[in-house]
Order: sequence, then structure tokens, then C-alpha cells
Amino acid sequence: MAWRGGRGVNRVHRMRAIQQQEFGGPEVLKLVDLPVPAPGDGEVLIRVARAGLNFADTHQRENTYLAKAQLPLVPGAEVAGVREDTGERVVALVGSGGYAEYAVAPEAVTFPIPDGVDDATALALLLQGVTAWHLYRTSAKIAPGETVVVHAAAGGVGSLAVQLGHAFGAGRVIATASTEEKRRLTLELGADVAVDSDPDGLKERLIEANEGRQVDVVFEMAGGPVFEQSLAALAPFGRLVAYGIASGQPNDVDTGALMRKSRAVVGFWLMHCLSRPQMVDEALADLFARARRAELRVVLGGTYPLAEAARAQEDLAGRRTTGKVLLDPTS
Repeated sequence: MAWRGGRGVNRVHRMRAIQQQEFGGPEVLKLVDLPVPAPGDGEVLIRVARAGLNFADTHQRENTYLAKAQLPLVPGAEVAGVREDTGERVVALVGSGGYAEYAVAPEAVTFPIPDGVDDATALALLLQGVTAWHLYRTSAKIAPGETVVVHAAAGGVGSLAVQLGHAFGAGRVIATASTEEKRRLTLELGADVAVDSDPDGLKERLIEANEGRQVDVVFEMAGGPVFEQSLAALAPFGRLVAYGIASGQPNDVDTGALMRKSRAVVGFWLMHCLSRPQMVDEALADLFARARRAELRVVLGGTYPLAEAARAQEDLAGRRTTGKVLLDPTS
């Protein structure tokens, strides 16, 4: 699509986008031609350079996500690009509509990208980085010296959570991942030990990785047996923070069992931070500063052309990616 006109003047009225007219598998994601959206009060129009993919996108595609979707739907919760009104490089949470050449975002959750931070890094830090930040600071309230288990530690949130562990006071960071290659990556990122994420025997492996002691904090996003094994590995006053249900198997919690072991289960959903923009502001400013000081490494899991959004989601769901996965609407 040709770009014509000066800063803040959008003379293009149509755009390429991924849209779904029904819920289902990756095949429902179709490349279509749509009108460029018009920003309303308190919103900005962004020419998208990169759109981020997240595991939640696969749930939204099936309408199994926490927030129910409406059809027709242009997926994509986050974008990096250029504000049409100011020409400023920004990263933004859009909720939906990100898999497109243009997207509208609330100005309150549109953030300038600092010099020295590229689009991919900004995207990884916005949604997944802010999540990792709040897992430590808001949900787990980690105390100095505690042991933290990071599941899916080679993924988008996990790879950042591993790196933040010692910086936020963790005494020991235990990573889990599904392959030897991914486990090696987590050790490179700063994990003290990495173990197989297979649910069978996971409790015992976590305790062994903690030198025979139960663990203090677990960041858990799979649900199902991984949740149960992780909860069983918690020490008294330990906290399990659930921030995803990638397995599609939600868990019930027995309050009596929690009391007998003095354990806590805490839920976290980033969307609740959007009504409290200061929660995003504080976390993102800290993360950008760490990235500029080269204290955080964003692991890129691949950049796919816009037309290959279905393949990108398949690879993400099939655990064939590591780190941050992106769409390029310009290709």
C-alpha cells in the first residue's frame, strides 16, 4: 500500500488486515481489505510497523478467552508503529485490531518508544514485559531470597521473568521448558537451574531443583496438571500466580488444602491494569530503562508476514517458537 502525504495526513482509506468472520481454528484467519479505522475521542491512529502475537490470541480466535469476542474480529492486542497525528514512534495496547496496517489505540495506553529501543523490544516489553513485572511486584510480592519457578521460561513472558528474577530479589530462579534447547536458553538468560516441564513428576523435579526444599513462588500459565503439580511443590506461605490457561484446563482450588499448607493462589490478568494506567506507566518505564542499559534481552521468536498470521498462531500454539512472535504488516 502506497503512503502519500505529510505527517498526520492519512490519504490512504483502505488497508490490509487479518479478519475472522467465525470462531474456530487458524483457518478462520483471513487476509482482507478493510477501511482504515477512524480514531474517536481520546484515541490515536497508528501506522503499524509490527504487531505482537500472544497465546491469548489463539484463545480469542476460538472465543475461549476471559473476555468474549465479537465478530467480525480483527485480532491483535498490541502494536508498534507511528502515530499519524504526530509522527512519533509508539507502542500501544489496542485490545483488538492489531493484525492490520493501521490500528486505533486509546491515547492513555499509547507510549513513546525511547531512542535506542527497537519496535520488537518495545512490543515484547509492553504486554509480556509488563506482565512479568507485575507477577513479581504486584501478585507474588516477592521477598528477598525467595525461590521462584518460571514455567514456559523460554516464552515471551517467561524469558523476561527469568531475567527479572535476581534483579527483583529472587535467591534462586528455576526455569521449566519443554526441550533441551529451550532449557539451555533459560540458563543463558539467568536461570539457576532448568528442568523439563512435563507434568509427570514435575513436583519432585521442582523440589530437587531447589536443593530438596519446597519453592516459594510459581508463575503458572498452563493450568491442568502443571497447576496441580506446582501447587503441591509450594512451601508454607508460598504463592502460585496463575496468569494463563494455555492447556485449556481450568483448575478448582480446595480452600481447606490452602489453609492446611498456608499456600496462596493469586490470579493476574493484565487487562485490569488498563483501567489503572499508572500501573503500566511505572512498569514500562522501568523495563525500557533496563533494556537501554542492556540488562534485559528480548528473545525474538520470528517475524511473519501479515498474510501468514494463521501459520504464526499455529507455531505459537505448537510450542515451535521462543520469545516474542511478531507480524509484519508491511510485507
